[in-house]
Amino acid sequence: MNNLALAGLQPRSPFETGLIGEKALSIHEVAKRAKVSIATVSRTINGVPSVTPQLSRRVWKVIEELGYYPNTQARALVSGRSRIFGLIVSEITNPFFPEIVQGFEDVAVQHNYEILTSSTVNDPKRMALSVRRMIERRVEGVAVVTFGMEEALLADLKSRNVPLVFIDVGPPLPRISNIRIDYLHGIRQAVQHLAALRHERIAFISGPLVLKSALARQRAFLQSMDEIGLPVDPNLVIEGNHTMEGGISALHQIVTLPKQPTGVICSNDMTAIGVMRESYDEGIQIPRDLSVVGFDDIRFAQFVIPRLTTVKMSQTEIARLAFNALLADVQRTAPSPNGSEFILRTSLVLRDSTAIAPRKARRGQAKSAEHRREPQGNAGKVPQSRNTIDKSTTT
Repeated sequence: MNNLALAGLQPRSPFETGLIGEKALSIHEVAKRAKVSIATVSRTINGVPSVTPQLSRRVWKVIEELGYYPNTQARALVSGRSRIFGLIVSEITNPFFPEIVQGFEDVAVQHNYEILTSSTVNDPKRMALSVRRMIERRVEGVAVVTFGMEEALLADLKSRNVPLVFIDVGPPLPRISNIRIDYLHGIRQAVQHLAALRHERIAFISGPLVLKSALARQRAFLQSMDEIGLPVDPNLVIEGNHTMEGGISALHQIVTLPKQPTGVICSNDMTAIGVMRESYDEGIQIPRDLSVVGFDDIRFAQFVIPRLTTVKMSQTEIARLAFNALLADVQRTAPSPNGSEFILRTSLVLRDSTAIAPRKARRGQAKSAEHRREPQGNAGKVPQSRNTIDKSTTT
């Protein structure tokens, strides 16, 4: 490796510099023109604080005149810092994640960092490969936004003293930050919104319950229903897979029920869009016949027809919190013994996919309420209690 590369300099192409047929410039030429030593050029490029501002400006002026730009890999060898953060997401085809990637990169550019992005597609082997790539590129920290596959890589990265950021599952350990999502706040607002529109039979389509985030959203729904005294029909709590196809399949199950819901809350927007698509084929008008609420507030949510009412979990804020947590850990002289935790609150965004419950359903609800007020002659006919239903649903 030549002196120029060690200093972290790399010439542009001959077509850019006008050096076709001429001898390539070297660090010696940079030092000569700036009237400083070779060591001063190297220290300037690598940000060594002992170089005075006046000398630094002179060196960079010559570098710009000669048409060179910093070689980040060579600088990493000299300084021991790559200025690269890793970002691991679950599935780049889900519109939720590209918005996080974009937000993370926007903040990284502001701080002169690069990002290395990897998508696991929920495959443990891909996850392991992602970790290996991050380590090989000497990343300074990794944000893991996979919502459920974090345990597979925690031990490997933790042993290498790399700062980490997780969603919901980060343990209280040094150099680990956890962004805790307040699912309950937004889902409670969604349930109360539907209840205010006189909906009583409300369905919930979850994500795959092997994911802790999906399980947390389902529990938030059950708790919110219990808080306002609405019973939960176990047949209306359906496990999906956070895809449009999963939403289509879930609606197929719903329309076969003898008593159908008038409202449905979905564990993510892609599921909700699938429900809306299949409702169109089934002749179910949204929101006249069925009110639909999503979760995430992806950009598509405001462009579907009708525009989707949803619970907002800000992708931009997740990206900002994750980057700033990594940067803070890198800059700390000593790690916090219990790591760091940040709270992200969700909130309901009202649009056009919800409306007052259909009159036919409301008449049935009124009769049901009158029936509940009548004394029961046979204890064996008393419906199962809501607490028992909640318990059986969450196990």
